[in-house]
Amino acid sequence: MRLPVLALFALPLLAENLLDPARLIRVVPERMKEAVVRQEVPGVVSLVVTREGVIHHSATGFADAARKQPLATDGIFWIASMTKPITATAVMMMKEEGKLSIDDEVAKYIPELGALKTADGQPARITIKQLLTHTSGLGEATDAEAKAAKTLADLIPAFASKPLTSAPGTKWRYCQSGINTLGRIVEVVSGQSLPEFMEVRLFKPMGMVDTTFYPTPAQMPRVVTPAKLDQGKLVDAPWAFLYGRSPTDRERYPLANGGLFSTAADYARFAQMILNGGRLGQKRYVSEESVRMMSTIATGELVTGFTPGNGWGLGWCVVRQPQGITAPLSAGTFGHGGAYGTQAWLDPQRGVAIILMVQRSNFANSDASDIRKLLQDTVLTAAKPGGLSQ
Repeated sequence: MRLPVLALFALPLLAENLLDPARLIRVVPERMKEAVVRQEVPGVVSLVVTREGVIHHSATGFADAARKQPLATDGIFWIASMTKPITATAVMMMKEEGKLSIDDEVAKYIPELGALKTADGQPARITIKQLLTHTSGLGEATDAEAKAAKTLADLIPAFASKPLTSAPGTKWRYCQSGINTLGRIVEVVSGQSLPEFMEVRLFKPMGMVDTTFYPTPAQMPRVVTPAKLDQGKLVDAPWAFLYGRSPTDRERYPLANGGLFSTAADYARFAQMILNGGRLGQKRYVSEESVRMMSTIATGELVTGFTPGNGWGLGWCVVRQPQGITAPLSAGTFGHGGAYGTQAWLDPQRGVAIILMVQRSNFANSDASDIRKLLQDTVLTAAKPGGLSQ
């Protein structure tokens, strides 16, 4: 099931009829081509979705740096940390079913983590909410420990053996172990593996047919090859998290923190569901209250994120004061990026989400990339008078 691009004649029915799709179709590919020509990325898929549906979806450039195979709109990208909001959504689904509370101590579900102590020797008492907001202070697995793990459960002893980096709730530190622990908690309370839970509860009913931790051999021809910039030239690069394995290899744990592969159209379905307060079509996945909690700053005045002016919700980065890369966005916009440059940002004031799919491994800061800025600026200036440009 694909999310259709809305026909232009249907646009008057939109509640947020603020963008000019004809201009998007004309201008966005031209601007994205500029990034390809200047060797920022081999190729890019861009998509704009409102609460009602997709109003722009285009592909520019190539699916790899070496052979220069043309990139199609159904290219499959490693979305890396854009997985985190989906994991957070799974946690909130379990909360709504009464299987956990975000204020619960993690040790209730993962007893091994109950022995962790703060620097002064007190019990750490890490909560699920602190995992969601990157304020747990939980230590990370080593590369060797991560490489050896075949399940999320295999990672827990590694987390339990590390000292806390800070007392829980006192400091924001981007924490991969925290999100992977959340994935394990979903497994514990649901009785399903994380891939099974996400497939049955989210991906299949939402029509996210190309979103998976483990692409199939049939999908592999559409999987986009990562690139890196080497002496001013783009060359093919590996997926760092696979440690040389194939994406199809299931003898590795499902990274709740960043293991999903997906397409722009699939992620648009997830974004549209969130924009609609947890509903897609006739089916509700999470409540409006859960969406509000995920997209509201829960870290107080702590300094968070990889660009200035942000706070952190439950699994999402939230724009507190638009500035720099977030200047065109409304306060309260929320989203997440991925290590290789993928981005998805949802602006609820405008009722629009902008999705960027690229695959480059060595951005200086993938959240502040030139191509993210270029796409946002291009989309948000392609507005009708009195619309998004105001």
